[in-house]
Amino acid sequence: MDIVIAKGTDRDWLTVTRDDGSEARLTFPKKGHIPHDAVHFFAEKALGFDAGFWGSVAAGRDPDSIQEMAKQAGHASAKRAVTPDADIVQLLQAERLVECFEAALWADELDFDAFLDTYRAACESSHVPMPDLSSDAILALFLRLRTFADDWRNLSTGQSITLVW
Repeated sequence: MDIVIAKGTDRDWLTVTRDDGSEARLTFPKKGHIPHDAVHFFAEKALGFDAGFWGSVAAGRDPDSIQEMAKQAGHASAKRAVTPDADIVQLLQAERLVECFEAALWADELDFDAFLDTYRAACESSHVPMPDLSSDAILALFLRLRTFADDWRNLSTGQSITLVW
């Protein structure tokens, strides 16, 4: 699956072309150094997730419907702190991991102990197990995200980066 992320001024655009030729498009407001869904891409690839955000999109799910699906399947929040359905566990694990990496990117530093403590607490609050992550894997992913952030920052408005799932 090809994922084209185009840089905008106040929002960015995604165009997905699945292996079967079907397409999905979405737009999202800017937040952070790089597009949130790009962080998902790198995190889910590194963990080998096939049922996270991008695995769900590759399987044919419309990207805009994933949040509602997660809500219906028991996505934990302050109002709905329940054990989620098994089919969204990777989605939640990935979301919590993405949030931790976004915070590390915003701080431009990676404190392994704080990162792991935060990720553990986030997984616990979402009622999902924390995947086993080595410090080497975390560092490699952080460095990959920094490289992507540099590439993204160097793009002009309207230019894009293609990721292959």
